[in-house]
Amino acid sequence: MEALKEAIRSRGIGIGDDIVKVDSFLNHKIDVKLSTEMGKAIHEAFKDDKVDCVLTVEASGIAVAITTAQAFGGIPVVFAKKGNHVNVGNDVYAADVYSFTHKQLNSIRVSRSFLPAGTRVLIVDDFLANGEAIEGLRNIINQAGAVLVGAAVCVEKGFQPGGQRLREQGVKVVSLAIVDAIRDGEIVLRD
Repeated sequence: MEALKEAIRSRGIGIGDDIVKVDSFLNHKIDVKLSTEMGKAIHEAFKDDKVDCVLTVEASGIAVAITTAQAFGGIPVVFAKKGNHVNVGNDVYAADVYSFTHKQLNSIRVSRSFLPAGTRVLIVDDFLANGEAIEGLRNIINQAGAVLVGAAVCVEKGFQPGGQRLREQGVKVVSLAIVDAIRDGEIVLRD
């Protein structure tokens, strides 16, 4: 998606050889216009897949999950909460996910009533690196007896194994931008 790639080129910062800092428009400060365009692009990629629900992990994927759901005509967004919450209770599907960004293991949870069996689910997230978040969400989808139609991410780190592994497992993965490398602070994007 060209608008996202331009934002990464002009506002993104490469840190070391594995950090793509895009918090000025994607996941700390939200560029609403760009987020809306990304939601439309994800809808275009999955419009024939009969999506019932968008699933993400709190918190960075929520904005694009919402714009994607809007593009699908206002379908529900469910986000997996990290950790234990008194208001969520124990009637949940849960999975453990290692966070590349935070360098810690998180338990993610979705209330069982929000993900009925047979629901056709599209996973949406801001980043795909090692694929841990998507694998955790897949685990929850499987526990629910729901159907994974695919996964859409804003930025895939093509130099990390998550995207390739998911595709090899037969998951339809759509990445709006793929970063091939970070060299001397420059983010190198795939054409």
